[in-house]
Amino acid sequence: MILCCGEALIDMLPDSTKAGDTAFVPRTGGAVFNTAIALGRLGVKTGFYSGLSQDFFGDMLRDALQNSHVDSTFATISNHPTTLAFVRLVDGQAQYTFYDENTAGRLLTPMDLPRLPNDIHTLFFGGISLVSEPCGSAYEALMARENKRIAMLDPNIRPGFVTDEAAYRARLDRMMAQADIVKLSDEDMRWLFGEGDLQAVAQDVIGKGATVVFMTEGAKGAWAYTKTHHVFVPAKATTVVDTVGAGDTFNAGVLASLSEQGLLEKPALQAIDETALRAALIYGNRAAAITVARAGANPPWEKELS
Repeated sequence: MILCCGEALIDMLPDSTKAGDTAFVPRTGGAVFNTAIALGRLGVKTGFYSGLSQDFFGDMLRDALQNSHVDSTFATISNHPTTLAFVRLVDGQAQYTFYDENTAGRLLTPMDLPRLPNDIHTLFFGGISLVSEPCGSAYEALMARENKRIAMLDPNIRPGFVTDEAAYRARLDRMMAQADIVKLSDEDMRWLFGEGDLQAVAQDVIGKGATVVFMTEGAKGAWAYTKTHHVFVPAKATTVVDTVGAGDTFNAGVLASLSEQGLLEKPALQAIDETALRAALIYGNRAAAITVARAGANPPWEKELS
């Protein structure tokens, strides 16, 4: 099983009424939540860990997980409200305003962490859940505690959500050093490291401890790097409706491919070759291409990629 650890929230997506007034429609979302949904739909045994509310938005989140075959029984349930993210689209790109104070996800603490069964071989972390306290410390503690399992990290940085940049950067440095797999978008890379060569940055991250680094360049495609390999696969051509959930779906596709290839254990991952890296990139790109071709974070089912 792959356990996705991080935020679940409600995206308030822009719409309009019949009278033409601006409106917002609630949709389940959150970077880590979206990756869990995508993994479940791709036929991978998947669990989800976060702080979830007992409010009706929390019910929506749990129902969505169940409908995509994701186990939510690991989650910590509370009476605190659900995080809301209001979205606006600018040239097809999503911009977010978050309402996260005193929410079920944010108030998760290291004391809430569950004991994990042995059939969980991989943990996925990332998103805005690594910014705020106390939940950021909880997820970092979970990664450190479970360091014998494969860990993947996608920071999925939202600069407007960051309140203490120095502390956030320090956390990402520590977690990238512990992660076996790191995924960075080109935007994430520039925020973290400034302008520079993708391969040089990837090798720097590998030098700090990662085994594989995936880097995405939007419509151009994606790279995979190890100490000895670098592979590029162009993005699959498609008509883009919006990019909500694209990177999250890419993550799921990559993990699904690595799982299918039997590579989600440390010795196997450390011996990964170019053929396996290319297969993971192709599957990740194909899955993401379907997501961007339809509105909102709506990852594909396995049958859509067969």
